Amino acid sequence: MKISARNQLEGTIESINEGAVNAIVKIACGDYKISSTVSIDAVKELELSKGKTVYAIIKATSVMVGV
Repeated sequence: MKISARNQLEGTIESINEGAVNAIVKIACGDYKISSTVSIDAVKELELSKGKTVYAIIKATSVMVGV
């Protein structure tokens, strides 16, 4: 798989909290933790599960910062 995005972080899924339509996937990337909202269909298609190694691909213009 080739991806042009420069912001790629390897991590391990810590948890998946499924809702009716979407799921919040928490990923540990070294000292950092990332949360991503994905569809339930994506969880199934990608066979996401706790402990699986994944890559977080982050589009720089899509980052939200909270304080």
